[in-house]
Amino acid sequence: MEDGLVQCSGNYVPLTPISFLERAASVYAERTSVVYGDVRYTWRETHWRCLRLASALVRLNISTGDRVAAIAPNIPALYELHFGVPMAGAVLAPMNVMLDEPTLARLLKKLGAKLIFVDHCYTRLISRAIDTFFEGSQKPSVVVIHDHHDDRRGYSSSTRNGSTYLDYESLLAPEIGDFRAVRPTDECDPISVSFTSGSTGVPKAVVYSHRSAYLNSIAAIFRYEIRESPVFLWTVDMFRCNGWCFTWAMAAVGGTNICLRALTAEAIFTSIDLHGVTHLCGKPVILTIIYDSLPSDRKTLPHNVQITVAGTFPPANIVEKVEELGFRVKHGYGMTELMGPAIVTPWNHKSSLKDNTQNRIRETVHGTMMEGVDVIDPRTMRTVPSDGRTPGEIVFRGNTVMIGYLNDLQATREAFGMDGWYRTGDVGVINVDGQIEMKDREEDAISLNYGSKSSDALLSSIDVEKVLQANPKVREAAVVGVRRGDSEVKVCAFVKLEEGACCDEEEIKEWSKEGLGGVSMAIDKVWFGDLPVNCTGKVQKSVLRERAAYLY
Repeated sequence: MEDGLVQCSGNYVPLTPISFLERAASVYAERTSVVYGDVRYTWRETHWRCLRLASALVRLNISTGDRVAAIAPNIPALYELHFGVPMAGAVLAPMNVMLDEPTLARLLKKLGAKLIFVDHCYTRLISRAIDTFFEGSQKPSVVVIHDHHDDRRGYSSSTRNGSTYLDYESLLAPEIGDFRAVRPTDECDPISVSFTSGSTGVPKAVVYSHRSAYLNSIAAIFRYEIRESPVFLWTVDMFRCNGWCFTWAMAAVGGTNICLRALTAEAIFTSIDLHGVTHLCGKPVILTIIYDSLPSDRKTLPHNVQITVAGTFPPANIVEKVEELGFRVKHGYGMTELMGPAIVTPWNHKSSLKDNTQNRIRETVHGTMMEGVDVIDPRTMRTVPSDGRTPGEIVFRGNTVMIGYLNDLQATREAFGMDGWYRTGDVGVINVDGQIEMKDREEDAISLNYGSKSSDALLSSIDVEKVLQANPKVREAAVVGVRRGDSEVKVCAFVKLEEGACCDEEEIKEWSKEGLGGVSMAIDKVWFGDLPVNCTGKVQKSVLRERAAYLY
């Protein structure tokens, strides 16, 4: 080139988290990488196991772009698959272990997986799903993962109803010869597929690239304040946005992964005591588990342990108790399309109870690797005024946003249809200080005054639910709005009480009015009982809206 500049392999290498593992095997070779019960690996050993896994996949005719599914809890094999599958050039799709058989089968068919890795506890589930939805077509092979504690003697390859079943550890046994990890020629090639929870319909298959996975892993190091020699306890599901990219981030910093098959208070405190855990993440239920823990399960923490949760935040009294035990709590806001939490803020223990129960997400500056976040009026395509009143849709733009929905071009175009922004479907406002405040999901927000553009007429179901859940008699709560005619709106609360608790409708109404500062029409009707949930455990508000409309 005339200006003396050139792009070549010496100054440009496609970004991929595979490089994190290769570096860890060199820089942190003898440092512990994975702990699972009495099983321990070093980073050198983990790298070697992942190379063997990738070599085995190539021998099974898995090639570039092929999709490989995995259904397993947070065990070492699932961690290894996050590197081994892309090292074979393939795309990993970790599946939710709580999916029911019909949903799992539909997602596997949509995925078109050539190979499925399955924990031994889920072999019957996967077998029935394959038999149901792959009838008449070529069935994928299955690799069964056994615990190291299990006796696998006598287990060998077999064929059942047209599918070949293999053993995971046996697959890793052969030597790899001169095999070398496959690197992406284009860093924007897919590395993984994560399914949404399906709370608003059929789960979507969200695709991440090598580039976005690499950059979001780096962002996670800053976002979660990861320092030297971190110890990460796997309480967030690895199938959930690849464990919020902690799968790859821990390799980048040479940290230690403590794998858990089951999440209990005893397991959390014991792991912290034995291994010096520094970070754990996941659903807000983690805070409730710690809060409800028995004194016999608790141990004095050797240092502050950071917990980041994403989702509906529990009442302030629960968070306060958890922090008293030595944890430091952060709250994340994000979604599958953003590779998990995109904004993470510390819980402010100095704030009032009311401020915390309103579940406000405020961040003046968006996170590293996210180029922009805004609240836009979908009709004008302009940023809403910074008055804390005018609602709009929260949108993101950046290098850690998904590259699209698998085999659904229309949905992908709709998601990026707002002048290059990713549309979250969340209603928010911009406060006078420039900070963004989430109000609700678009389909869940309750408009009290038909046609009004003011957030004063917009009742956040999240705000009301958090107020209700702050009531010590309430275990779970969900709020929906039902429109009658052109303007009349009825606000309905569905409440599940704590076991043995007694509470009537008027008490719930008064509690909500007081908690919301006397907002009129906060709740019109209250029903008591269990809440309908989907197979992933999320409350089905569409069902509640139908139920409320019928009852009216």
